[in-house]
Amino acid sequence: MAMISCDTPDLLAYDDALAQLTDGIAPIGKVVEVELRAALGSVLAEDIESAIDVPGCAMSAMDGYAIRRADLASATSGTLPVSQRIPAGTAAEPLAPGTAARIFTGAPVPAGADLVIMQEQVTAANGQISFEPHPDAGSNIRPAGNDIKNGTRILTRGCRLRAQDIGLAASVGLQTLPIYEPVRVGMFFTGDELIEPGETLAAHKIFDSNRYTLHGLLAAMGCEIVDLGLVGDTLAATREAMQHASTRADLVVTSGGVSVGEEDHVRIAIEQLGELRMWRIGIKPGKPLAYGQINGTAFMGLPGNPVSVFATFCLFVCPVIRIMQGRGWRKPIALPVKADFEWPKPDSRREFLRARLARDADNQTVVQIYPNQDSGVLTSTVWADGFVEIAEQQTVSRGEVVNYLPFAQFFE
Repeated sequence: MAMISCDTPDLLAYDDALAQLTDGIAPIGKVVEVELRAALGSVLAEDIESAIDVPGCAMSAMDGYAIRRADLASATSGTLPVSQRIPAGTAAEPLAPGTAARIFTGAPVPAGADLVIMQEQVTAANGQISFEPHPDAGSNIRPAGNDIKNGTRILTRGCRLRAQDIGLAASVGLQTLPIYEPVRVGMFFTGDELIEPGETLAAHKIFDSNRYTLHGLLAAMGCEIVDLGLVGDTLAATREAMQHASTRADLVVTSGGVSVGEEDHVRIAIEQLGELRMWRIGIKPGKPLAYGQINGTAFMGLPGNPVSVFATFCLFVCPVIRIMQGRGWRKPIALPVKADFEWPKPDSRREFLRARLARDADNQTVVQIYPNQDSGVLTSTVWADGFVEIAEQQTVSRGEVVNYLPFAQFFE
């Protein structure tokens, strides 16, 4: 394995580009209170503490009979009369000495009882129960606060709320949660060769997949999407769309038009309307990537190739959105995995190969790469479940350990 640092003078190294992006972005910070069912996928704006114990009292962990442990020795042949019946959701009377209470899962344990015998260990007849005189010492009782104690922090600011988080908030009686308002992301697309799915496809046209890929990626990040659609492939149309998007969104994202061709207008429009802070990145796929600001609104221009759109979104847009959402950003943790491939041709740029985990003949975990790593092969992103990160000028032999980055880590 050979590795040297990226020394191409006109390209910004990946780590430097990521640092510049994340250092220049701040959380949006707008907080609203929403009903629980509307909070799914949102980012929590405050730590949440419980004001109650859960459960609020001792409860039975199963269907059975509540007794006093002290009555075990005095019970005649393991027999006790049943003095009350306690379904879940009803109040219990204190347990009379020398008796048992029929009890159900989730029902409050009567005062005085300190043991629940499973119904499978009991024979019930004529208002009495018979059982082995020395059942298992486990109480089968969930004490008050067994799950949550009063004053415990149950949810942490900055977490993205999942179904189980919302259920946990409901379990302590909360009706609403404070969340950060979703990041509004405006997106538009350039390229006269693009048409919408469903239209008649001419030989010189292609369906616009990037619009739908980006829409799905932004939705997966919990963003509010402002879709401005296709824009004419002229500088004037690009400027107009960029100006309009910057007034309606917290972040503007485009694909296409960021290279150096005569029909690539996005980079020029940024320079005319605002400030271009970053352009050429030492990565593959995705070298042309524009970052700047227009009217104080962050702007990211992604390449036009479909794989480059997907890769640069994961590598650069995800960190920006996470910081704007108030979640902060940490680089995904690379998993060391043996390569089930050869990569003999080093590149001066850092490469992100579409890859997936598999099992070899010895049932050991290895990582495979898609056979065609061209940036136009969108199939590779569907086949793969992560990237293999190849450092600048690195070669890989089969069996060597490489760094594998699951796609899911970028969106967690």
